Parts: sequence; C-alpha cells; structure tokens
Amino acid sequence: MNVAPPLEIVAAKTSRSATMSGMHLDKSGTVFILRLDETENRFNVEWVAEFMGLFDTVEAEAGRKALVTAGVGKFWSNGLDLDGVLANPESAGALASAVHEMLARVVSANLVTVAALQGHAFAAGAMLALAHDYRVMRDDRGYLCLPEVDIKIPFTPGMTALITSKLTPNVARDAMVTGRRYAAEAALSAGLIDEVSNESDLVGQAVQLAESLADKDSRTVAAIKSTLYADALVALRQSDGNALELPG
Repeated sequence: MNVAPPLEIVAAKTSRSATMSGMHLDKSGTVFILRLDETENRFNVEWVAEFMGLFDTVEAEAGRKALVTAGVGKFWSNGLDLDGVLANPESAGALASAVHEMLARVVSANLVTVAALQGHAFAAGAMLALAHDYRVMRDDRGYLCLPEVDIKIPFTPGMTALITSKLTPNVARDAMVTGRRYAAEAALSAGLIDEVSNESDLVGQAVQLAESLADKDSRTVAAIKSTLYADALVALRQSDGNALELPG
C-alpha cells in the first residue's frame, strides 16, 4: 500500500473573500500540491486567475520540482461556470480566453504535472485534467466525462485540439460524440488516465509518480512540450474561433 508522505505547508491559504476559494499550495519533498477547494471548482475568470497565480508560483520555482493538482470531496472540477455565463453573457468572451490560456499553460508547463482525481471531472474540468501530463483516479467514485454533446455546447477548435492531442482517435470520438461517463477502470482501459488508486492513497500515489519525474530539467521539459503539443497550443491560443457557443 502506498502511504502519503508528510506534507509541508509552503503557502498560506488564500484570502477567503467572496471571490476567492480555499485553493492553496502544499509541498511534499520536491512536489508541489495545488489543492482545489471543496466546491465544484467551476471556472469563472476569478477562479482561473487564482489557479494561475498558484501555478505561476510553482513554475517560477528553481531546481527539482513537479506538480500534483488534487481536489476534495465529490468534485475535482465540474468545468465552466455556466450559470454565471448565462446570467452575464457579456462575460463569455473573457472567460473563454482565460480558460483556453489556462489549458495551454498547463499543457506546456515547464515541469511534470499529475492530476489526482478524487471525484468528478466533467467538461472543461475534464479538459484541465487532460492538460496535465498524467492522471491518477480514485477507484470507487467519480467519472471523467466530456458531456458537451448532451449540454449542447460544441467544443471549440482549441478544446478539440487539446483532447485529440491526448487521446487516441477512437477514444476521442467516443468521449466527445457520445458524452460517455468513464469510471476509473474504463478510463484506464481507454487511456484517459494512467493509474488507479484507492481514496486514502490517491494523493500519495500521485505524489510518488510526480516525485519520480521531478528531476527533469525545466527548460528542456518546456521545449519538448512546446513541440509535442505544438498544434494544440496554436489552436488554444488562436485569437479567433474559440468563442463559447452557449445553448440558446
């Protein structure tokens, strides 16, 4: 059984204002653990800015490093804050830009990244998980799902390029066209995730995987990812074409 190593707090919890979550950083050895909060972790502009602020801190760290993104409770991330966007349609453009840049930054990170999926990862939340280099998923709870076909929101070119850069053509087809919900074993078989863990060992197992790859040179890692995912990065960062098409 994997035992989670002790954690050293390296950043205080962020301010608990009305627009800030309980997101924060821990550290175990050379591995930073970006802790999401206990909500659905839906993406609005403020959420993305907070996530990226912590992500910037990790990328700026010199020396050996890796990153695990870990959630709490029922959800890892439920994707876009659709209620907020539908209530304020004028915010859709800014949110689309912020989310696409967040996905691009995680894809091209200068360190190895691991998503520790303790709960549901849906829609853009699943895309954020796919943007990480590796995924470890809880064995008995949670789904990884791209339900856009059922909520009537087409994938943007950038989102499509990200998904197809991470999945085989047949798996991308099934996940995107059918909106299938993948539990852990099915996700592992399909290649959506890399490892399965029980709940108590999940973060520790993700940290062990990240630690084993923390000595990779950050400049070289960033250069490799920039070419490995070149087409996806161009698509995610294109100035037009990535507008959100919201349901009428």
